[in-house]
Order: sequence, then structure tokens, then C-alpha cells
Amino acid sequence: MMRLADFIDAHMPEILADWETFASSLLPAAAQMDAVALRDHAEQMLQAMVRDLRTPQSRVEQWAKSKGREPVLPGATETAAQTHALLRASGGFTIRQLVAEYRALRASVLRLWADAAPYGPEAMEDAGRFNEAMDQAIAESVDYFTSEVDRWRAIFLGVLGHDLRGPLNAVLLTSQIISASSAGTPMCQQTEKLMRSGERMKELLDDLLDYNRSSLHIGLRVTPQPVDLATVCQEEIELLRTALPASTIEFVAEGRTKGNWDPSRIKQVLSNLVTNAAKYGEPGGAISVALRGVDDQVQLSVENAGPTIPKELLGSLFEPLRRHAGADSQSEGESLGLGLFIVHQLALAHGGSVSVESADGRTRFTVSLPKR
Repeated sequence: MMRLADFIDAHMPEILADWETFASSLLPAAAQMDAVALRDHAEQMLQAMVRDLRTPQSRVEQWAKSKGREPVLPGATETAAQTHALLRASGGFTIRQLVAEYRALRASVLRLWADAAPYGPEAMEDAGRFNEAMDQAIAESVDYFTSEVDRWRAIFLGVLGHDLRGPLNAVLLTSQIISASSAGTPMCQQTEKLMRSGERMKELLDDLLDYNRSSLHIGLRVTPQPVDLATVCQEEIELLRTALPASTIEFVAEGRTKGNWDPSRIKQVLSNLVTNAAKYGEPGGAISVALRGVDDQVQLSVENAGPTIPKELLGSLFEPLRRHAGADSQSEGESLGLGLFIVHQLALAHGGSVSVESADGRTRFTVSLPKR
């Protein structure tokens, strides 16, 4: 019986013709593709599988490969499967169509091989190793495909958020002019509502742009400068007391609180944590904000009474697009679920960290920031 590696080599044109025929049926993406684009890197992938089949493999190596633990060489270039995934993603294919190509290729090779000659004693080993190589190619393709799709989605959302700033700023500026000219009239009250809504939209857009910078591995932009963090926090808390009249916000500062930080970003951290406490904590309860200078760092903590957060949820609180189960439906509709994620990213951007503790009906978030 012809070994599978030799069979693939000898019947490459027939196998590629089957691949092309199936790929052409994956509409609408394949409608405008010629034969070269439809076949893409199929031949290179098959050649890689042939090399794999012909490479001696111990039982330990076979076991490791079957578990997806094959070592990756440092500085290795993209494989044919990875490049194929990038081209299919940019060509408009879905991930289901991508995987369907591999499923069809696997079935085509094994069917043609079975039709060509009866199975021999090595057939089981060849089929097993071929399936392992095919699964590895699928894993590589799916990983690269999803990464590419996520990257372009982040770019799209970033462009959208950036382009919306122009008309939103125009709305806010016009609202301010109308409010100034209609002071003391009923129209002024309506205009102030419009301005507050516009400011909230601006905050959401800022969160969206920060999230996209992080998704693209650009990192959040911070501009550190010498500041007294106690003054920075006091200024933000005064604004928060006005924005959250139903909450009592207490603030205390201890120790040396001067260092190098981005004041606007620290205000954003504090605002997100206090707003989070007001949203999820005990209605009307006190929110305690404490700033403590400790050696070469400061610790900013926000504590409130409310439902204890289950331990199994603590680790996912800083993940993007996650919301706490205790929020009311109205506040949920006004949130993107990015507040704590941005707090975490801004702490990292300052070289610091953030932690959370929740027990006995109290929850405390602590942001640690190095002074330099």
C-alpha cells in the first residue's frame, strides 16, 4: 500500500482541484476569487503535512502534539495555515467557512487515499498523524483568524468613536450657547438636560476609545507630571458630590501624596471607582475614599457597603464588557461595562496595580501607584 505522504505528493493536483471546487462554493466571499485565490496556501499546507508525516516521531512527541503542546521555535515565521487564515479573514470569509475548508480537505484526502488502494498495516499510524497535522493547521488558522477579525473590529470601533466626537462637540457647544442665552427660563432647564446627556455620551466615547487602544495593544496614554494627588482627588470628589447627590462621599488623605502622575487620568480612575460604588453599593450609603502615602507609593482606596461580591467573580471584575450582577437595568443601559477595565489599564500605565476585597457586606478597591 502507498503511504499517505507519498499518496498526497503523487495526487496533489487532484486534491487541490477538490479544495478549489469546495472553496468556490463558500459564498459570497468566494464569488470574486480566481483559482489562485481559492487555492491560496492549500498546497503549502499539504506539503507541510507531508513533511510532518515523514518526520520520525516518538510516542512522547506524538502525545505532546496531540495535546497541542508542540514547542514553538523562537522567531519562527508564519506558517502556511496562519497566512491562509489572514487572507481568508481579509477576503470576507467567516470562521465557519474557514473550518469547513479544512473539514472538506481532510475528507477529500482520506477518501481519495482509501479509493486508491486497500489499507495496509501502517494505515492507522498514517491516518492518526495526518489528523494531528490537520488539527494543528486548524488551530493555527482559527487563532490567527480570530485575532485578525478582533483587530479590525477594534479599528472600526476606534474610528467610529473618533469620528463621532466632531458632531457631539458641536451639539455640546450649541447647547452651551443656548443655555447661556436662555438663563432663568424653562428652556434653560431642558438645555441643561441636553448638555448632561451630551457629556455622558462623551464619557462613553472616551471609554470606548480607551478600550480600543488597549485591544490594539497600544496601551492607554498617560502624561505624568509632578502633582499632589490629595489636591487632584479633592477636586474630583467635589464634582462627584454634585453628580451623585444621593451618595455621601467621604474623603481622607494621609502621609506624603506628592509624586508624578497624570492628574486627568487619576481623576478618571477615581470617578470610575466612585461611580461604580454608587451604582452597585447600598443605595444612599456612604462611599469612603482614602488616599495614603506609603513609602515610595500611594494607595487610593474606595470602599462602600453593599452586597458581597462572590469570590469566583472577583477575578473577572476587571475584564472588559463585564458587569456586576447587582446593577439595576437603567444603570446597565447607560454603561459599556468598561469602567473597572479602564481603571486596571490606567493603573498599569502608571506602573501600578489594582486589587479588590469583598467580605461581610463591604467592598473595597485599592489602586497602588508608585510615586515615580
